[in-house]
Amino acid sequence: MLEIKDLVVRYGGISAVKGISLEIAEGETVALIGANGAGKSSMLHAVSGLIKTASGKITFDRHDITGIGADRIVSLGLVQVPEGRQIFTRLSVDENLRMGAYVNRDKADIERNRARVLDLFPILKERAKQSAGTLSGGEQQMLAIGRALMSSPKMLLLDEPSMGLSPIMTEEVFGVLRGLKDQGITVFVIEQNAYDALELADRAYIMETGTITLEGKSSDLIRDERVKAAYLGGDI
Repeated sequence: MLEIKDLVVRYGGISAVKGISLEIAEGETVALIGANGAGKSSMLHAVSGLIKTASGKITFDRHDITGIGADRIVSLGLVQVPEGRQIFTRLSVDENLRMGAYVNRDKADIERNRARVLDLFPILKERAKQSAGTLSGGEQQMLAIGRALMSSPKMLLLDEPSMGLSPIMTEEVFGVLRGLKDQGITVFVIEQNAYDALELADRAYIMETGTITLEGKSSDLIRDERVKAAYLGGDI
C-alpha cells in the first residue's frame, strides 16, 4: 500500500534522511523505531507532503505522491496523527472531530464516522462539548486519533503517539491502536517507545542517523540482542 524508495530529505546541507526504502502492505501494522534525531519525523513529514523531498519516490495505493500537497494526500486516504497531537485547544471536542472530516462532503458518512469514533473513545462522547484544551494528554491523543479517523483513512501514520504520556495512558492509547489493527486498518507508527511499538506491530524498521539499520518481524527484533541493548534496556 505504501512504498518508499531511496528517499532523501535535506535541511540545507544536512541530510536528515539518507536514501531509505521501506514498504507497508494493506492491513499491516508496521513500526519505525529510533532515537531522537534519527530522522523518523522528517521521513514521515515527507510522506505526508509537509516537507519537500530531495530525491526518491513515494507511492501510496498505486499513486505517486512524491512532492504533492498534503491536502491531496489526505484526500487519497493517507492521514497523519502528528507528534504533540496538535489539536485545536479552543474548539470543543466535537468541533475538533468535525475538522478531521473537512475532505468529506457526504454528511451521512461524516455522522457514521463520528458515531464510530465516539464508540471507540467513550470519554470523547462524554466530553463532546468540552473545550479540547481541558482534556488530559492521553485524552488529547485519543482526540487526535479520532480526528484522523473522521476522514475514513485507508492508512494511519502516527508520530510518537506515546510522547508525554504516563505509562497508564500509554497502555490505553496502544490498546486503541491494537483495536484499529484488529479492524484491519493499515497503521504505520513512529515511536521511541520500542517495546510497546514492537508488541503492537507485525513488522518493524530500526532507523539510526537517517538510515535503516535493521528490519524484520517484530517477534524477531524484540529478541535481537542489538535491539535489546540499544532500545529495550538489555534483557527483557
